[in-house]
Amino acid sequence: MTLENLSKNKKLLLGLLFDACGYLSFIFPPIDFVWAPASAWLMTKLYKGKTGKIAAVVTFIEEALPWFDVIPTFTLMWLYTYVFSSKKKPTEEVIDVE
Repeated sequence: MTLENLSKNKKLLLGLLFDACGYLSFIFPPIDFVWAPASAWLMTKLYKGKTGKIAAVVTFIEEALPWFDVIPTFTLMWLYTYVFSSKKKPTEEVIDVE
């Protein structure tokens, strides 16, 4: 399954869906036993590299611990990837000729 090639909008929608799945543990707490490793695996499929692996560990811990499920980890990772950590284009230097 290759999710890393999805557009950023599709990744956001999937992230919102996966965060909503994490909220199911408030209704049925034992689902965390299945959802914690599944969410970590999905995070590594959505985001490759070192940041994806770190996010997977954070997601696993967040889903495994009780009452931390309110943190929208997939959405936060999307924000980190596409809003806060976007590659900046080099600025052009303006040379003042006198």
